[in-house]
Amino acid sequence: MKERTLVQIRLSWLEEADRGIALPSYETSGAAGADVRANFPEEARGGVVLAPGDRALIPTGLRVEIPAGYEIQVRPRSGLALKHGITLPNSPGTIDSDYRGPLGIIVMNAGSEPFHVEHGARIAQLVVAPVVQAGFGMTDDLTDTARGTGGFGSTGVG
Repeated sequence: MKERTLVQIRLSWLEEADRGIALPSYETSGAAGADVRANFPEEARGGVVLAPGDRALIPTGLRVEIPAGYEIQVRPRSGLALKHGITLPNSPGTIDSDYRGPLGIIVMNAGSEPFHVEHGARIAQLVVAPVVQAGFGMTDDLTDTARGTGGFGSTGVG
C-alpha cells in the first residue's frame, strides 16, 4: 500500500475558544475530509437554533495556516444534509493559504424543522487540496470541440 504524504496544517486557538473541543480530525482511515466542530465563545455556549431557511456563521475557535500551493475546501457533512437539511450555502467554501483570520463555517438550514447547532458538534468537513493557478490571456478565436457552444443541458437530460 502506498504511504500517504501528510500536508501539515498549523492551527491556533482564538482567545475565546473552548480548548476542550476536539481539533479537526479524520473519523476513518479512508476519510478525505476532517470533521471540524462548532466552538462558541463562553457567552454563546448554548449554541444557536437555525429556523428553516436561516443561515449563520458558526465559529470554530480556530485560525489556520495552510502551506502555499494548497487550500482547504469546506464541505457539508452528508449525514447532517440527509437527516436535517443542514448544508453550506457556499459549498465548497475555500480557505486560501494566505488567510490567517478566524475560521468560521457558514451553515444553512435547508430542512423543514428548526436545527440546534450545539457547542462541540461536528458541523462541516475540511478537505486539503492542491491549488493550480492559471494565466489568463485574450485570443481572437478558440479551438473547436465536439460540444462546441452547447450549454446547460446540451449533453443530455438534466
